[in-house]
Amino acid sequence: MATEAKKLQPIIIKRVKKSNHAPHGGAWKIAYADFVTAMMAFFLLMWLLGSTSEGDKRGLSDYFSAPVKVSMEGGSGAGSGSSTNIIVGGGTDLTQQAGQSRRGDGSASLQKKAEAAKRDAKNISALSAKISAVISNSPKLADYSSQIKLETTPDGLQIQIVDEQNRPMFDSGSATVKPYMRDILREIGAALNGVENKISLDGHTDRSPYSTAERGYSNWELSADRANASRRELVAAGMPDDKLARVVGLSSSSLLDLDNPLSPSNRRISIIVMTHEAEERLLGAARKPLVPAAPLLPETAPAVDKPVANQ
Repeated sequence: MATEAKKLQPIIIKRVKKSNHAPHGGAWKIAYADFVTAMMAFFLLMWLLGSTSEGDKRGLSDYFSAPVKVSMEGGSGAGSGSSTNIIVGGGTDLTQQAGQSRRGDGSASLQKKAEAAKRDAKNISALSAKISAVISNSPKLADYSSQIKLETTPDGLQIQIVDEQNRPMFDSGSATVKPYMRDILREIGAALNGVENKISLDGHTDRSPYSTAERGYSNWELSADRANASRRELVAAGMPDDKLARVVGLSSSSLLDLDNPLSPSNRRISIIVMTHEAEERLLGAARKPLVPAAPLLPETAPAVDKPVANQ
């Protein structure tokens, strides 16, 4: 019986089904390489910061926050590290004091222009204070202080002498200088005697048309004549004539009171003590020498055999 029971017992076979792993690539290797590179860069940065002096750090900070200021002013230590100037040096060694600038760069000219601008600003400020003191301290000019306007412009110090309704600077329709206008011009001319900057002198009129029997004479000629009459008074007061860069008549093309073209304040004389930058901008083109054009060559004639002279 037992033998028959064993024969009837089923045989159970257990088979383990193995499943394949999900496919994957080498993306983790790229991520790990990026991480290692970033850590290396971080440690290099820490090493550079630890080996850089405080002056160099502040110089680099100033350069990235205001590169133009650093290039114009330069400096050492806290200003721009150990280099004379980061931009002017232009080299890899910030410990050099003389810099490593290449020939032909414009840093020297930029520095000269910056120094000239500072000198102009200082001179113009001093001149403005000087003329203000002359106006306030002179008994002749005290009554006309409202007609003398001082203003610092990008081109320099502008001194404007304007008309008032009952007190014009010139005779009506004429370039004849009034006596008090002569006193004003001579006081200003004496104050400009020691100025090294060039001077521009402009004459202005209002928009009222000029009526005269003489054909062709207009506000353009009148403003130019008044400017020249003012020039003569300034020179008579001691201002060197070669200080004048230009004398022009602008008629009513540049009104002081735009809302009222017929206002007396539009009739004025404008004296501008120019900065060197304005002088260069105004006279630079005129000072450039003209390059003569190449002469036109005549067409080459065909060669003609000449008879050989008898020996």
